[in-house]
Amino acid sequence: MSALVMAASDRAIRVGGVMPLSRPGFLEAGRHLKAGLELAVADVNGLGGVGGRPLELLIRDTGAGPAEAVAIVDELHKDGVAAIAGEYHSIVARAIAARATQLGLAFVCSSAVLDSLTDEPSRWVARLAPAQSHCWRVYAEFLVRVGYRRVALISQPDRYWSTGAGILRAVLGEAGVGVVSVDASATDAADAAAQLAEIGGIAAAVLLVAYPEPAASLVRAFRASGALADMAIGDPAGRAEFSGWSQILGVDGLGVSFLRYLPGRLGRAGEAIERRLTEVLGETPSFVAFEAYDAINVVVAALRAAGRERPALAASFGELTVAGTRGRIRFTRVPGVSVWQWAWPPIQVAARVQTEGRRAIAVLREQTDG
Repeated sequence: MSALVMAASDRAIRVGGVMPLSRPGFLEAGRHLKAGLELAVADVNGLGGVGGRPLELLIRDTGAGPAEAVAIVDELHKDGVAAIAGEYHSIVARAIAARATQLGLAFVCSSAVLDSLTDEPSRWVARLAPAQSHCWRVYAEFLVRVGYRRVALISQPDRYWSTGAGILRAVLGEAGVGVVSVDASATDAADAAAQLAEIGGIAAAVLLVAYPEPAASLVRAFRASGALADMAIGDPAGRAEFSGWSQILGVDGLGVSFLRYLPGRLGRAGEAIERRLTEVLGETPSFVAFEAYDAINVVVAALRAAGRERPALAASFGELTVAGTRGRIRFTRVPGVSVWQWAWPPIQVAARVQTEGRRAIAVLREQTDG
């Protein structure tokens, strides 16, 4: 390494960027997350960095593995990062949050929604995505408002899916909606479709399972069943937001409702970022790309407010007001949520539809505040 390059590296403020870039991680989400982080860092550096010092983004692949993620946090800690940003998978983000808290390292979680990212309240973690108890309630209320009177929850038993199922079951039950539970780990897609057909009267089936499988096989099996022809399908985890959903499922993937965290209309700054993310990705950016861009905005705001010392940087989270791509970001303490929380980002329930000879995303419900 030349003396000039070494000097530039020594001056840089390092930030860790964590995301799934290999299987079994959700690769599309990882790609969009990476694009958002990298574009935001490029923009900061293009304007002179932070206090005249450039940001250096250290990209790390979690591969959706909690143990791998903990090792990455340890590595980034040794590399002297000022903070960590990113991650999509909630179980992985929880492992990152716990280890970052142990080490006293700030973590701006962009996309994971589990309420309890840490077992005990943490001052080291700030989250941009809404808490699951909030956003999945919005989704359940959408199902109620549409008028579905009997809903099937097709789920796999893990912390994320089981927590989500509990939220949906509680809200639907309060509204008098009947709930049928199917354990996707104990049956294949064809049998699950047969079970629902035999039960009868199921207005909607909600997928609380891994993607692409068994989610794609379940959608195909439901669409192929004449007895389930009128049954709606939902994917609150938001995988249907990504173009790969249509590539895998084609017309079978249309009409599947999902959650995403975007406003009805972006402001001028958000629209400009959207255009540039589209150029980078070669497709319309998902909400995950915007969350990632905003995560760097938050890190930079904290650095400018408090400097690089880790305790001071984390202590600034509760005082920040950040102009994000999707609205003004402020963190607060929310009952039942163990980390600093943006309460709340905009939330939409949407679906991919066929309109005027092309496929587009239609917004079915929108919520812009708490």
